[in-house]
Formats: sequence, C-alpha cells, structure tokens
Amino acid sequence: MKTLQHITCLFWLAGLSLVQAQEYKPSSVNQAGKAFPQVNAEGQVRAQISAPEATSVKLDIGGVKYEMTKDAEGVWTGESAPQDVGFHYYQLNIDGASVPDPGTKYYYGAGRWGSGIEIPAPDDAIFAMRKVPHGNVVENLYFSEITQQWRRNFIYLPPGYTTSDKRYPVLYLQHGSYEDETGWSSQGHANLILDNLIADGEAEPMIIVMDNGYAYKPDAPKEGRPESVFEEVMLKEIIPMTDAEFRTLADREHRAIAGLSMGANQTMRIIMNNLDTFSYYGGFSGTANFGIEGAIDVDTFLNGAFSDGAQVDEQLNLLWLGLGTKEPERFPKTINAFVDMLKAQEITYTFYESPETAHEWHTWRRCLHQFAQKLFKD
Repeated sequence: MKTLQHITCLFWLAGLSLVQAQEYKPSSVNQAGKAFPQVNAEGQVRAQISAPEATSVKLDIGGVKYEMTKDAEGVWTGESAPQDVGFHYYQLNIDGASVPDPGTKYYYGAGRWGSGIEIPAPDDAIFAMRKVPHGNVVENLYFSEITQQWRRNFIYLPPGYTTSDKRYPVLYLQHGSYEDETGWSSQGHANLILDNLIADGEAEPMIIVMDNGYAYKPDAPKEGRPESVFEEVMLKEIIPMTDAEFRTLADREHRAIAGLSMGANQTMRIIMNNLDTFSYYGGFSGTANFGIEGAIDVDTFLNGAFSDGAQVDEQLNLLWLGLGTKEPERFPKTINAFVDMLKAQEITYTFYESPETAHEWHTWRRCLHQFAQKLFKD
C-alpha cells in the first residue's frame, strides 16, 4: 500500500510540474490590460491575435516562424519553442506581411519599431524597480554641424544630481546594429541597473550618455554603406556639449566608453584613436576585429594601435570584454582572436561570460552590471 501511495504521489508531482510548466502568464512588457503575448516557465511564448479574414498567421521569433491556428471566432493562437532568458524582438506574419503584435509595447530594433517580449531570468533583480533613490533619464536634442541634422541622445543623471553641485564621471554607452539611442534606457534598463548598483554601494555615481551610432555627412551616398562620421561627432560635438551642459569631471581619467556588438566595434576604434580622451573601455559581444579570421596582425590591426603593449597597458585603466556563452560562432571567434593578441602584447584585460545567453539584451544587461562596478574606482 505504501509503495502504491508513493508511486501515486510521484505521478501527482510530475503532473503538477507539467501543469506549472504549461501555465502561461502575460509578458511583463505587454501594453496595459493586454493578456497576450504570454510566457510559461519553460520560456515558450504564446501569441494571439484576432484576424478573421487572414488565411495564414505565424509567430516569428528567434529566426523561426511558428504556425498559429484559427478558432471559430477568427482568433489565431500559437506557441514557440522555449527561448533563452531575457528580452527578444519578435513579430507576427499575417498572410506574408510582418507586423508588430498589438499586445506589446514597441521597441526599436532590427531596423524597425516592433514587438518585444521578456523571458524571465533568475537575475532579473539587477534591473528591478526597487525602493531606492532613482536617477533621471533626460532627452537631449542638438543640431549636428557635422551631419547637418538634428540628433538626440538620452542622458542618465544619477540619484542626487539635481540636489547637489557635485561633478560626475561619464560613461558613453552605445547600442548595436539596427538599434538606436533608445535601446539602453528602454530594453537595456541601464538606468535601473545603475540605480540599484549605486544604492548598494557597488558602483560609483556616474552620468551615462546614450547616443545614436549612425552618423553620416550630408552628402553621403544613400545606397550601400556610407562612411560613418560618428567618431567625429562624438569627439567634436557630443563630448564638448556634455561637458558644457552637465556637471562632468571633464578629463580622461573620468571618461569611459562602451558598446554592444556594432557599438563595441565603434567604441574600440574611438578609444584607441583617442587615448587622451578616454581611459576605460567595455566591449559587449564584440571588439573592432569583426570579420577577422585567425590571428590578428598587431602591426596593421587598427593601424598598429596595440603594437606597443606596455604603453597601451599603462594608458588604459580598464579593458573589459564580455559575451554570452550561447553567442553565434563568429562572436566568440573574433573576440578570442582579440584576446590572444592582448595576451601576446601583455595587455591586462577583464573577461566575462554571461551564462546561457546569446546575442541578446540580457547578455548586455549583465555586461553593464559587471562593467559598471569596475569604473572610476580609486
């Protein structure tokens, strides 16, 4: 009898676990009052949309399209395979047209405004909205004489900025390909990450400037890939404007620059061309060696910027690299080649791996969380 009861209990627990895994809950980034999309404990996404006249609807996430089915009322429902933890862009495909899901908030990524979903992670507390002093994210509009266009950036001012006359160090923080200046304060939660770190005494209060990495001369060709002038905009416009309009510590010892993916590439080139301006670097899922196969020729890479390893090591207060353990092959491959070059040149660096995340925002949130703790320390 006891054996039978034991077996029955095991079946009951197994059934309970299955029910809990299959239970879907609304995503934390849904629009107010919207029940869909939903996420379950396994990381599966369930989407739903009313489209009575449609003949085909698919859930498009993670590079895979999942067929959805229509009920008698014309409501389509479908589920994805389990997704990695963190934030993901996605869309719905209705009769061949890709459209945002009307149930979610919209985010700029993949070159468009579209849907996003959050798969809960065990360390979401790093960007939780806690009962701690909070800083402000301000929108700053400026006219660029270099690009002859109005541009904007978002600037994080730490807790206490508005009630004191203190001056602060600055981190210039860049987004990735086909994203923009909204990324780090929206899907990245950079402000909340810093609020929590500062409240816990784990990071120095700092200003963060988040600009748009796409910048071109007014006569740049409209086709193909025009030459970027973002470095010029950064050095001649963004930094002087930031130092003039905000209470910064305006020297290289109190300036850091970092970015993710494309932004890691851009910021690596900027700092190595301007070591008199910055002394801290963070590369999240990237360096300046995209596309390089095999060993790096230190004499030609970035025009020989790393050829004098001792001098570089002396000038950089921190060279920090991070990526996810599930990144696509080309990212670890190029970063490993870069690390091998640093070792050969005897240049000090810090390397971090985000467990079980890929080329996605949760990798970069974790990177910022780790990187920020290393900045501007005596």
